[in-house]
Amino acid sequence: MAHSVELLFDENTDAAIRRQWSALADAGLPSQANHTSPSNRPHVTLSVAQRIDSAVDATLREPGRQLPLDCLIGAPLIFGRKSVTLARLIVPTAELLRLHRSVDSICAPHLPSAPFAHARPGHWSPHVTLARRLAPADLAAALEAIDADDIPGTFAGLRRWDGDARVDTVIA
Repeated sequence: MAHSVELLFDENTDAAIRRQWSALADAGLPSQANHTSPSNRPHVTLSVAQRIDSAVDATLREPGRQLPLDCLIGAPLIFGRKSVTLARLIVPTAELLRLHRSVDSICAPHLPSAPFAHARPGHWSPHVTLARRLAPADLAAALEAIDADDIPGTFAGLRRWDGDARVDTVIA
């Protein structure tokens, strides 16, 4: 299972994303709301690899000091073809891209294997996931269910997710 370092939203932004999750679930569509684990929460992945050693936590406190950081949740995004992931773009700002590069660099020595390419600087599409395994035929209904207006928000926390142990560690 993958390990990751993720940005967390403040309470108001988290609630706005959860309302979109609920709208999808209420429409009978796949939704992140259907994952009831206590660690399931709206987030933006900064780094992901097969494994990230927990020793990274101490060095991640430095980029964590850059929080809170304003963000803008923008247009809906679609990843995949046969079964799609519906997400919302996090409009990339200079500050967010600097934070991402910093976390990527800090994580590098703590990865036994290479980070996943899609999360590397120059290849990263910052987003927050609304639904996975959505049938392409349900895409129009999903887009109708969510409010696609831009959402001004705030990143307020940083965590490391251990997908093997299914444990999240809040760093900042």
